[in-house]
Amino acid sequence: MRMDKLRVGILGATGMVGQRFITLLNNHPWFEVTALAASPRSAGKPYTAAVEGRWLMHEPIPAAAARLTVRAVHNDIDAVVRDVDFVFSALDLEKEEIVEIENAYAARRIPVVSNNSAHRWTSDVPMIMPEINADHTDIIPIQKKNRGWEKGFIVVKPNCSLQSYLPLIHALKSFRPLKVEVVTLQAISGAGKTFDMWPEMVDNVIPFIGGEEKKTEEEPMKILGRIEAGKIVPATEPVISATCIRVAASDGHMAAVSVLFEKKPSEEDIINAWRNYQNPLAHLNLPSAPNPFITYFEEDNRPQTRRDRDTAHGMGITAGRLRSDPILHWKFIGLSHNTIRGAAGGAILTAEFLKARGYLS
Repeated sequence: MRMDKLRVGILGATGMVGQRFITLLNNHPWFEVTALAASPRSAGKPYTAAVEGRWLMHEPIPAAAARLTVRAVHNDIDAVVRDVDFVFSALDLEKEEIVEIENAYAARRIPVVSNNSAHRWTSDVPMIMPEINADHTDIIPIQKKNRGWEKGFIVVKPNCSLQSYLPLIHALKSFRPLKVEVVTLQAISGAGKTFDMWPEMVDNVIPFIGGEEKKTEEEPMKILGRIEAGKIVPATEPVISATCIRVAASDGHMAAVSVLFEKKPSEEDIINAWRNYQNPLAHLNLPSAPNPFITYFEEDNRPQTRRDRDTAHGMGITAGRLRSDPILHWKFIGLSHNTIRGAAGGAILTAEFLKARGYLS
């Protein structure tokens, strides 16, 4: 291991998001995976044995991860802590148990960058999309003081559905979006599934995803909110109405969006705002940061899930089909890769930003 790399643990390493973390962190210039933890049934096994028959990535298991022994995420906390500088959390457990585990690691001086929803509405835990609300990391010292944590803290990333449309809305903030209607068309990997695991999704659409619409409507409010009196106060606009639908795509969440603005921009205004969006992270040269952050397609049939979800290595946001809306002002299509940008990749980008800001060492 290079001495200048930070040592990383992955909690929930055997699940789909945990596997994605492992592939994305392979040969990462800043981070190196040194500990893997999962449920007791996987504990004590080499990682290759723990995921035998259920490795879901297209890439083979990286050699560095393959030879690590999986530890029990709860019972082996002290052993994991000795080998890491921070952890990514990709746990798939009940929320109360996730809160307990993430708190336990943070209390042992280990920062936690979580992909889970358990802490998303904890008032002193920032929910970060780095290009939008990087300033919310300013609450970390308050969080640590509130809990008596010396070095540990918790940061979370938002739900995967938001990535496909919230950056596009945020880029238009100067026109003050007031109302947003969004229909998300979400891939099956968002449920941790493949078509082999979920054959009833082949040639099928399911017009309900449990809890997803509430997250899609409410989580943007925290991201767009402000720090006040030691907590994050959610924004009150734009008002968002969401319908979330599971579709027969392997990866990639698409969003059909309509927006009402206080001041209606022109088509040229919107396209220029997307194409000229000044990414506040650009000067930091973060390894996972997409360039450009937003890509707009002129073609009527773009973006397409299979064709465009991997834009900027799966970290870019794509948009297209901008047109006038007869009820609101404008409507368009957005797309993002849900398990890269929307899950593991987004968490890795957040960790890179935390390192650049001096929160990880």
